[in-house]
Amino acid sequence: MLQNNALLAQLKQQIRDNTPRVTGVIKATEKGFGFLECEDGASYFVPPPAMKKVLHGDRVEAVLHEEGERKSVEPDTLIESNMQRFVARVQKRDGRLAVVPDHPSIKTAMKARIKRSLEEDAIGDGDWVVARLVRHPLKPDDRAFFTQIDELVAKTDDPAVPWRVTLARHALEQECPDAGNDWPLRDEGLEREDLTAEPFFTIDGEKTRDMDDALRVEVREDGGWRLSVAIADPTAYVEEGHAADLEARTRAFTVYLPGQNVTMLPEQLADDLCSLHEGQERPVLACRLDVNADGSLGDYQFFAATARSQARLVYDNVSDWLEGQGDWVPDDTIGEQLKALRDLTEARTAWRQEHALVFKDRPDYVFDLDEAGNVLAIRTEERRIANRMIEESMIAANACCAALLADKVGHGIFNVHRAFEDDKAEAAQSFLATQDIAVEREALTDLSRYKELKRALESRDDAWLDARLRKFQGFTAMSAQPGPHFGLGLAAYATWTSPIRKYGDMVNHRLIKRVLKGEQAPKEASVELTEQLTERRRLNRLAERDVKDWLYVRYLTPAAKQQDVFDAEIIAINRGGMRVRLTANGATAFVPAPLMHADRDKVVVDDKEGRIQIEGEERFKLGDAVRVALTEAKEETRSLVAQPAA
Repeated sequence: MLQNNALLAQLKQQIRDNTPRVTGVIKATEKGFGFLECEDGASYFVPPPAMKKVLHGDRVEAVLHEEGERKSVEPDTLIESNMQRFVARVQKRDGRLAVVPDHPSIKTAMKARIKRSLEEDAIGDGDWVVARLVRHPLKPDDRAFFTQIDELVAKTDDPAVPWRVTLARHALEQECPDAGNDWPLRDEGLEREDLTAEPFFTIDGEKTRDMDDALRVEVREDGGWRLSVAIADPTAYVEEGHAADLEARTRAFTVYLPGQNVTMLPEQLADDLCSLHEGQERPVLACRLDVNADGSLGDYQFFAATARSQARLVYDNVSDWLEGQGDWVPDDTIGEQLKALRDLTEARTAWRQEHALVFKDRPDYVFDLDEAGNVLAIRTEERRIANRMIEESMIAANACCAALLADKVGHGIFNVHRAFEDDKAEAAQSFLATQDIAVEREALTDLSRYKELKRALESRDDAWLDARLRKFQGFTAMSAQPGPHFGLGLAAYATWTSPIRKYGDMVNHRLIKRVLKGEQAPKEASVELTEQLTERRRLNRLAERDVKDWLYVRYLTPAAKQQDVFDAEIIAINRGGMRVRLTANGATAFVPAPLMHADRDKVVVDDKEGRIQIEGEERFKLGDAVRVALTEAKEETRSLVAQPAA
């Protein structure tokens, strides 16, 4: 009778309405308690008994309890769980099945069942699986956590665990696509210029198989250079709407991981038919562009062609030769082009430094692996002259593509990067004011004004200022409409030079071909496509980072046992400590505040300012060069722990 009592229900609702409540996201700690982090910056303590009803990352509504000055919350209503799909390890104990999420902040073993289509005997203790949460204690009529195993990812002893688990975590494909073996050339209505006699060449890494750009450079009699950029043409084989095209659209990018690539296109296309192998005729989409003596771009022309690379060159060999070292020597025809391309690159770089913007060079870190996936070494590859030659050539060609699409089509796939979105510009302006740098809002949102500001800030050579300012900056996004790229300092930027590995470049190829054939362009790319491309690129980068973190931990475990000391740079500071990047190999490690001083109370972390004081003196700040000793390498969380070196 009480259950149907309208007055009682009304009373309960009144009590609920009058009870202070807050909404936020659960953050768990290793000690059993947690915090509810609210959007307004408030943080509330969640006691251990209440934490048993929630998981790290749950978005909940909670009842606020106040006892004097102490405030705590009791989660009451689940708004959203981030455990709809997750990677976990299986626990089999006495016939009971459970899974433990592969998450550094979740240690809860949750009861599980196996999807009907899976064989229970095929899943053993310690295996890696994809699971999903089907019951949650804060859901109506649910009393406990319960999960379902939907997919076996890898057996516990599989040497490919770091790769398979990481790809599964980000819901990325595990294998290259397979779309048949019949690939006729489809060139209806498109005339191709014969460039097979011209001495094009490629410059790539030693192990690169999907070579998508070849170059030809000539010195102009009136000064400057004529650069011909020939790009692999997968759209000559893959029609829009074909199964391989639809699969490429879904994948959006080739995933590059240490020791493994998962291609966007079938390998027969990516590594063979489209790849610009030395001595092989290939269909290409090309751009012939003039670079003036001062590095500015002149006229350009896009056209379809057939080309043959006459030399497969390697970055280090080219750099060594141009720098007067090493044993490798090109033939005279290629050698003259390399010298011309070096001169073009220096002129182009100087022009961009004055009229656009140039990224600071950062080294790449390359993992040498054996067949079992063990790390043999980690090599530092600096951005040498040959790398810059290709980079400048591609930037110039992509700037021409952006100009063509904006002028002739009105849309395409553009890389748009605004240094500061409107909601962050004011905060950035206020921050700069605290550093006695007075800027108008337009200096943060107008491209020409921003370029001036950026050059002025870089001239200060202040690593802390640069790191703090990045906190306010946005990310590059894909857009169907032209827009500025503040990072490059260009009014518009659209890539077409990597169609083997980027679906957006394939879209731009098709638009360029329509211009060449005089056809009307189709409707612009949907918002769904541009958002998917942006999101896929983010996931690919996360996957690359996660695999590297796993391999770093395995490789540096002996160093942690010996507490080896490394040079490092502080790249982040939060309430718990600071994150550093090791200069020797690119690994990141966390330095907890308790390891900075025996008395934690004497360590004051200002995460907003990016500074750390110890005993009242500033000891660390963002961008500082420091020396740290590794103390732990935790494979279960793929994390390295360090402490300041004595």
